[in-house]
Amino acid sequence: MAAEIHSRPQNSRPILLNKIEGHSDGVNAAVLIPKEDGVITVSEDRTIRVWLKRDSGQYWPSIYHTVSSPVSCVSYHHESRQIFIGQDNGAVVEFLISEDFNKMNHVKTYPAHQNRVSDLIFSLESQWVISTGHDKSISWMSTQSGSMLGRHSFGSWASCLQYDKDTQHAFVGDCSGQITLLKLDEQTCSVITTLKGHEGSVGALYWDPVQKWLFSGASDHSVIMWDIGGRQGRTLLLQGHHEKVQALRYLPLTHQLVSCSSDGGITVWNMETSREEAPQWLDSDSCQKCGQPFFWNIKQMWDTKTLGLRQHHCRKCGKAICGKCSSKRSTYPIMGFEFQVRMCDDCYDTIKEEDRTPLATFHEGKHNVAHMDMDPSRGLMVTCGSDRVVKIWDMTQVVGSSVAAGFSPR
Repeated sequence: MAAEIHSRPQNSRPILLNKIEGHSDGVNAAVLIPKEDGVITVSEDRTIRVWLKRDSGQYWPSIYHTVSSPVSCVSYHHESRQIFIGQDNGAVVEFLISEDFNKMNHVKTYPAHQNRVSDLIFSLESQWVISTGHDKSISWMSTQSGSMLGRHSFGSWASCLQYDKDTQHAFVGDCSGQITLLKLDEQTCSVITTLKGHEGSVGALYWDPVQKWLFSGASDHSVIMWDIGGRQGRTLLLQGHHEKVQALRYLPLTHQLVSCSSDGGITVWNMETSREEAPQWLDSDSCQKCGQPFFWNIKQMWDTKTLGLRQHHCRKCGKAICGKCSSKRSTYPIMGFEFQVRMCDDCYDTIKEEDRTPLATFHEGKHNVAHMDMDPSRGLMVTCGSDRVVKIWDMTQVVGSSVAAGFSPR
């Protein structure tokens, strides 16, 4: 069984290898176990399950553990076999998994939040577990003492989290569409900056520590690449989804970004090609092409005895224009517009046919994707969502395998 694909050769698509079913409620996260044919899932049905592939080719739970509250997120560290879960009641719980993945022992419970934990990350280097929650805060706690080290509050629900272990910087996306960059210390933190670009709740973040790129996906259907390391404020807008973006993963060896949305859309972006920044939209009281007033420009409407027009914007040049001067639509992938968008007539005429060549491929996961994890060394991806199904995909036809790029096979 394979996923459906659009506008690609038949052999270049995600191949569905396995479906894992059995949860009685939505699956909030699924993580591939490195170097093992195994998956860890956490669910609204209050269970943590470790699934191992049997000789039959099917996945069966080797660990089935029930907790007191729905499990919202998970962080797994394979070398130490530590697993941390976030719960709907605000608690973060640490377990230790046995080497044969048949037993899981409770280690600590951290009173991290007063409401649902939205995301969490374990840092072995600092021995911290960092979490965000619907109580509008980020917390970081010592895994050695179990004590709270610090907390910082935001104006909106904190929805997702990324962490740079080398510099101890945290990136927090929230429901207002903002991303806050913080420097965490033992007892305090400082806000470095706030990134504003999304028009909806930020649902996913991914940090690449090598390029120092931050990728964000939101309910406005868009992905933004923030060039943090360039220190020039450079951002790239990527529009290739029809619903909210809920999962991201950048693959540095193949220079590709994989993004997944709630309608099952899986988009693979070519990030190696040169791209252009989308322009800022300009403000004007009249059309910057024909000069006709917009409907709030009462003075010019009175002076010219004309009705005001609705304001639009050209996605290529950013000018404020009326509908008559922007009757054309076009894709413009170099600026991130994989779907047709509004263009002013002048900009439309400058676009050549080769400028419309897609820089992304589009695939169909055929289920709501709430969370995604990838193992590039094996070319595997796992997706899960509210339909209670976990899907394991072979992505080598779409993104290639990192084995060919320098990794050793299992």
